[in-house]
Amino acid sequence: MDWNALVQAIEAAGGPALTLISAHPVGGGDIHEAWRLHCEEGDYFLKTNRPASLPMFRSEAHALAVIYATHTIRCPKPYAVGEGGGKAFLLMEYLPLGARGNERDRGRALALMHHHLSDNGCFGWDEDNYIGHTLQPNGWDTDWVHFYGEKRLRHQLKLAQAAGGGPRLFEKGEKLIEAQPAFFSTYTPKPSLLHGDLWGGNSAFTEDGEPVIYDPASYYGDHEADIAMTELFGGFGRDFYAAYREVFPLDEGYRVRRELYNLYHLLNHFNLFGGGYARSAERTIDALLAEVL
Repeated sequence: MDWNALVQAIEAAGGPALTLISAHPVGGGDIHEAWRLHCEEGDYFLKTNRPASLPMFRSEAHALAVIYATHTIRCPKPYAVGEGGGKAFLLMEYLPLGARGNERDRGRALALMHHHLSDNGCFGWDEDNYIGHTLQPNGWDTDWVHFYGEKRLRHQLKLAQAAGGGPRLFEKGEKLIEAQPAFFSTYTPKPSLLHGDLWGGNSAFTEDGEPVIYDPASYYGDHEADIAMTELFGGFGRDFYAAYREVFPLDEGYRVRRELYNLYHLLNHFNLFGGGYARSAERTIDALLAEVL
């Protein structure tokens, strides 16, 4: 790693002028290299990867900046994104994480973030971004059902078809997209600011117990979509959900729509990792179709 060139590139990209003392690798990331930079000016968190990863870093920095500006739930403040020393980079605030925190605080904070709605009243985001390293198409749409069907489910179904998911998965998925309006006959979502990839590994607590979220794949959508993913792989306590509902109640139809929203992530996991996720996705589609056909 050419640290001198990287430090110069960070300043050139609008970041702070750093006097680097040491850089230590940080574990836990699946895609990027992560570093804790110890500088005379303080500590910083740095992600690096090949230059081709720059669009991913730019979209992550944008989402973090939007979440940070809500002052609702803590996330790392982004400082600079760019390329230098042969690496794409994203420099952020370093947040020392602890073992545990207050789940009620985390539930309330997320609910308050979800009360931030898009300025234009539409669903989507002002640029395409990424969930994992899968492209997540966005744009704007006044119709949530159309947006979710086209930009989320159909996009992933096409990727799954190309990845060998089989014709039945695609055909059943297409049938589900056509049947989607039935899940919203008595429920009208609002365009809430979402984390977008909110599993347990993308949320924690600081050493002081303050809830934190990071690694977002943000867009404006139904707040239920974030809550659904928190239940997909676990990691959030009972008090989290109780406190969330006090601030932002969930509609009685959420239990069914939860499976609709988590289908997106099952398909994405198949497209990223393969394996049994295609079968899980097909079973989910079958159960959802049984609800409305």
